[in-house]
Amino acid sequence: MAKIRISEAARFLGVSDDTVRRWTENGTLTPVKDGSGRLAVDGLELARLARDQSQLPEDPTGVGSSARNRFVGLVTAITSDKVMAQVELQCGRFRVVSLMSSEAVQELGLELGSVATAVVKATTVIIETPQGKSIV
Repeated sequence: MAKIRISEAARFLGVSDDTVRRWTENGTLTPVKDGSGRLAVDGLELARLARDQSQLPEDPTGVGSSARNRFVGLVTAITSDKVMAQVELQCGRFRVVSLMSSEAVQELGLELGSVATAVVKATTVIIETPQGKSIV
């Protein structure tokens, strides 16, 4: 069982340490002690809470898609030249950047503050761990 310290749990959830402590007091999270005897929470329980609390706005497109990684957000920056453009979305706590043609930006009607959905479909997703262990 992975044990996550209160301060780390707060950082993962984007809340204060005091909020996580209140959640351990009211039963939202089960308090445990880490190897040093400090207050911590179970990593799996924390992951479930993070998933349950991460509510992005509903995808306004209503389009069916095989891509499961869909991030609804607001356009925060557009940098473009005659051919290519870089579009940045703020999707909850995450910044998503897309490179596309300048023509696509115009056709999609993208402008600062507009709502858009970033769809990520990749054959390779790299996952890293803080322990730095890798299997070759």
